[in-house]
Amino acid sequence: MEFPGQNISQDNHTTLEEFTLIGFSDIPNLQGLLFAVFLILYIIILMGNSLIIMITKVDPSLQTPMYFFIGNFSVLEICYVSVTLPRLLTDLCGQNRKISFLACAVQMYFFLILGATECFILTAMAYDRYVAICNPLLYPVIMNNRLCIQLAVACWTASIPVYTGFTAILFTSPFCGSNQLNHFFCDVPPVVQLVCGDTFILEMLTYVIAALVVTIPFFLILVSYVKIISTILKLPSASGRAKAFSTCSSHLMVVTLFFGSGIIVYMKPKSTHSTGMDKFFSLFYTILIPVFNPIIYCLRNKDVMVALGKFLQKWILL
Repeated sequence: MEFPGQNISQDNHTTLEEFTLIGFSDIPNLQGLLFAVFLILYIIILMGNSLIIMITKVDPSLQTPMYFFIGNFSVLEICYVSVTLPRLLTDLCGQNRKISFLACAVQMYFFLILGATECFILTAMAYDRYVAICNPLLYPVIMNNRLCIQLAVACWTASIPVYTGFTAILFTSPFCGSNQLNHFFCDVPPVVQLVCGDTFILEMLTYVIAALVVTIPFFLILVSYVKIISTILKLPSASGRAKAFSTCSSHLMVVTLFFGSGIIVYMKPKSTHSTGMDKFFSLFYTILIPVFNPIIYCLRNKDVMVALGKFLQKWILL
């Protein structure tokens, strides 16, 4: 049997021309509601992160390494959700859920690169907090402008060669059977499921790369926070401990949410994969966490709230 959007070659492998994203088509009565919800969330993400980018650029009190990385993180979040959400919104408001082979590969490529960049930037932010709390006297010397820029460039570019190779290997693999992806975007697990024959090498590559870009950064963040908490607990005053904890709590919340959901999806064995749960966790780290980030960094940070108030007051007076 030949499925739409594919040609069968003589060696019984499928030459795919397109995929069909099943997404949330199994709940047709909720398509309109889901479209409205995801559109509102997308607008919140764009507006919230754009505000953070602007105030970290224009407010003199936020011209520090910590807010430099928060600004980078907000730029990243806008790019990250824009890889998947516009396509999801298009699928929810139309019947054509097909995505070309090339478009699927490009979407996965940028999704993986931006996801890895998020891991690296969160690690750089943990290092910044470690230096600020554990070596406060040397903080201005260590976290100088040059190092911050170097760390940011490394975070944005480090995963490009890795995922260029991985995406090329995956999408030059032979595909067979259905071309339907039971997901709302081109993620690694559902695409690997459509590959013909033994996928052991692809699965091992997935685990190894996930270990490099997810597990190792998470471990480094964990080590940083063990040292940070140890240092904070040694502070003599309760107010000093409270202030130190407050500067780390927002970042720690984001780390827990993002890495927790990512590790569950990419590091668990294939035999335990559940399509429904994978979709849920994917929604969590691709959409819900980017919604939470501006809220977490604004509402839990007095400096950002003050800067935001001044920024909004200035624009209202204009």
